[in-house]
Amino acid sequence: MQLDINGQVQNIDVEPNMPLLWAIREVVGLTGTKYGCGVAQCGACTVYLNGEPVRSCSIPVSAVGKAKITTIEALSKNSTHPVQQAWIALDVPQCGYCQSGQIMAAAALLKRNPKPTDADIDNAMGNLCRCGTYQKIRDGIHVASGQKKLVDVLAQYSATPATRG
Repeated sequence: MQLDINGQVQNIDVEPNMPLLWAIREVVGLTGTKYGCGVAQCGACTVYLNGEPVRSCSIPVSAVGKAKITTIEALSKNSTHPVQQAWIALDVPQCGYCQSGQIMAAAALLKRNPKPTDADIDNAMGNLCRCGTYQKIRDGIHVASGQKKLVDVLAQYSATPATRG
C-alpha cells in the first residue's frame, strides 16, 4: 500500500484496517501526531487529508486512497507557521500532549477564516485539552491571525488579578 505523507510516497505493508494514526506513527515513524482517545473525540491525532483536518485514529489506511496526508511535521519548516510561532511566544502548552492536534486544527481554521471571532474559534476548535489551556489557545489563534498583538496578550497574562480590567 502507498500513502502520500508530507509530499513523500511511503510504501507500507500493513493491514487495510490499521488506523492511519498507527501507520503514521509506528510504521512511518512520524511521532508528532498523538494518540489520545482512539475514538475520534479528542483531536490529538488531527492530520490533514487533502488539506482538511481529520481524526487519524478512526480512519483505516484503506480509506485514504491517493489523498495527500499532512502531519504536524510538515505544517512548516522550523516551526515558522504563524500558529506555531504564537504557540511558542505565548507558551500555550502545559503538558503539550494535545498541542499538535490543536495547532493543526487552528491552522485549518485560519485557512478557512483568517479573522475568526471568539465564537468562531469555540465552534471550530473541538479538540480537547486536559490541561485546560483553552484561553491561551484562543489568544494564540488571535495573535496568529494578527487580530491581537503579542505584547498586549503577554501583558494581560502578567497583570495581577487586581489590575486586570
